[in-house]
Amino acid sequence: MANQAPTLPLLTPYKIGKFDLSHRVVLAPLTMMRSYGNVPQPHAILYYSQRTSKGGLLIAEATGVSDTAQGYPDTPGIWTKEQVEAWKPIVNAVHDKGGIFFCQIWHGGRVSNTGFSADGQAPISSTDKSLTPKIGSNGIDVMQFTPPRRLRTGEIPQIVNDFRLAARNAMEAGFDGVEIHGAHGYLIDQFLKDQVNDRTDQYGGSLENRCRFALDIVEAVVNEIGADKVGIRLSPFADYMESGDSNPKELGLYLVNSLNKYGILYCHMVEPSRMKTVEEKSECPHSLVPLRKAFNGTFIAAGGFDKEDGNNAVAEGRADLIAFGRWFLANPDLPKRFGLNAPLNKYNRDTFYISDPVLGYTDYPFIDSTA
Repeated sequence: MANQAPTLPLLTPYKIGKFDLSHRVVLAPLTMMRSYGNVPQPHAILYYSQRTSKGGLLIAEATGVSDTAQGYPDTPGIWTKEQVEAWKPIVNAVHDKGGIFFCQIWHGGRVSNTGFSADGQAPISSTDKSLTPKIGSNGIDVMQFTPPRRLRTGEIPQIVNDFRLAARNAMEAGFDGVEIHGAHGYLIDQFLKDQVNDRTDQYGGSLENRCRFALDIVEAVVNEIGADKVGIRLSPFADYMESGDSNPKELGLYLVNSLNKYGILYCHMVEPSRMKTVEEKSECPHSLVPLRKAFNGTFIAAGGFDKEDGNNAVAEGRADLIAFGRWFLANPDLPKRFGLNAPLNKYNRDTFYISDPVLGYTDYPFIDSTA
């Protein structure tokens, strides 16, 4: 048709390393707390396959690297053979529909309590400073955090090794790559941010020292599976879980320039102007543009984007790809809806983190019953 509408920037193809994407709408990693006993469940096969399109990129929910990594109930892991085997049919379902699937590997650090530890040990962190209790995701329950134990210098290589082994296990499970979770106040971020990190060894103090743990992990994972299969998520401007930094732009630029030396596939950053808390948008004077310009690989932006914001970010060159979380949860056929300019299902915040294997998880409707 001569008058066909131009293709939306979000729906244009993009080549990320060896992967050919048919569009730029990425499934963001979303903690769903439905992996009973830290083992991925069969209902995740349907959840991820529903959100897969040919040439679409999906990032799996935060997945623990060890038995000390958990910070929430029923989050998946990838440190045991049982977990690896449980991931395989989920990965296969995504691949069967032509999707590209990365596993986000994660350690909660001090965002935890002894109830998540196999033997009642205190959570580990860069620090022994405790988090103040937080209102839970349901707005009612209060999350309590056990005072953490500061990692000794000699213990840190073991944690780095846990990430390396998790990356190896992700490849064994069939994933196309891994995303190292270095954002949102979890363990890696607890080393990066000067509001938290009060160490006096080579992992604390200077900017270079605070970034050492993150870069040790990147190097170990790159050496294990190859830089072309490695991404990282960072949130230098955010202060989730009391993890702020006094100079976030300097921190972000130092990290990005350091990451360039490893040639990793992508950097996934949370847009500072959007994320005050997980639920609120706020305007913030910082911008990811200098970090985007400094990074040599693919740049993924996330943080409360809608279709218009995402299109503008891609059209203006502020990001290559846009990760959508809540809207992709509520609209399993989100790229199709964008293309048709169709209305979107509203998401239900009350069912984000319940343990039901269907409700608020795989029961969001497609735009037509033939999907």
